[in-house]
Amino acid sequence: MSASMIKWLERQAAVRDRRGLVRRPLVRAADEEFIDLASNDYLGLAADPRVTGAAAAAVLQWGAGATSSRLVAGTTRLHLDLEQELAMLAGMETALVFSSGYLANIGVITALGGPGTLIVADEHCHASMIDGFRLSRSRTESFTHNSVEEAGRLLAGRPEPRALIAVESLYSVLGDEAPLAALLALAEDHDAVLLIDEAHSLGVTGTGTFQGRGSVAGTDLAGHPNVIVTATLSKALGSQGGAVLGSPLLREHLVNRARSFIFDTGLAPAAAAAALAAVRIIRDEPWRAGAVRSNAAALAAGLAPALAASGTAVDRAAVEQSSGAVQSIAMPSAEAALAAAGAARASGVRVGCFRPLSVPDGISRLRLTARATLTPEEIEDSCAVLRGILEELP
Repeated sequence: MSASMIKWLERQAAVRDRRGLVRRPLVRAADEEFIDLASNDYLGLAADPRVTGAAAAAVLQWGAGATSSRLVAGTTRLHLDLEQELAMLAGMETALVFSSGYLANIGVITALGGPGTLIVADEHCHASMIDGFRLSRSRTESFTHNSVEEAGRLLAGRPEPRALIAVESLYSVLGDEAPLAALLALAEDHDAVLLIDEAHSLGVTGTGTFQGRGSVAGTDLAGHPNVIVTATLSKALGSQGGAVLGSPLLREHLVNRARSFIFDTGLAPAAAAAALAAVRIIRDEPWRAGAVRSNAAALAAGLAPALAASGTAVDRAAVEQSSGAVQSIAMPSAEAALAAAGAARASGVRVGCFRPLSVPDGISRLRLTARATLTPEEIEDSCAVLRGILEELP
């Protein structure tokens, strides 16, 4: 490596260290015992025997990997079945599976983008969407979080013939909902496409017979010609991969134009089989989604007294009104967030520690993710640990 590059890397490392922004993978042991409030395994399906059994059977039948891109020899019957059943679950016409949710967002945004497409994006959109915007060569404008009015002003009088509104149904840091009905009306008024990332809502949100099927299924958004949905298979579904859901015309376009689909090795058959098993569990066991939201509410209630007494700049609204699994607690600084997460881990509770650049508002946070399989005792114990930590914050 060149001397100039080495010096630059050393300066970058020093800046990260000074700002408390150093990141390192946290390695967990197979036999480690802890209360998990950090992972995205919302429904507790990652280790469900039906899911792991399906993955194991697929490895024995198809091998460890897809062996090539989906367009060469990487598509199996499992991929097609998964796409069909995933689309039915979410209330969309068709689906196309990618090897990650990150690549699904990049694939659809770049395939629809270009100089003739204006992208209007919520300022809290995930990094995978932001990278898609940058790669798309589209003019991109961001609007204040959840401000439909501001999004409308950005769309008005655009010179581009096409427009795309990019949002998440449930946001990954604060856990709050997007105003999807109002955004759909906006998309109709401005002849725009509404792209909805359901990464944190598929398997968790939905009401009545659509419980667990996400924020789109069972609403006017499902199957609407102006709506495209992206999803991940690595959160509530407990597997790996991502998908874009929409019309058959969109699917055909992506197969031919989405570079992150065409030039990437296909999703491993084991991951496809695991996700397919999880889709069927979500369909047949809607109680899991209700348990996630119930446990999230119990966590919020258990922490409310400590948050009220801490005197810190805590986003109480995000903690108490989250519609999904995510609970967000603002911290005074990146260093305080890192120390709090470390103290919780030392007491047997894993929580997420989000610091810049991972937080859209620049405020470091602890992020707690409820799971359907948390027991009342685990919730009580974790709240006791976190209350003690919060009460000691300056």
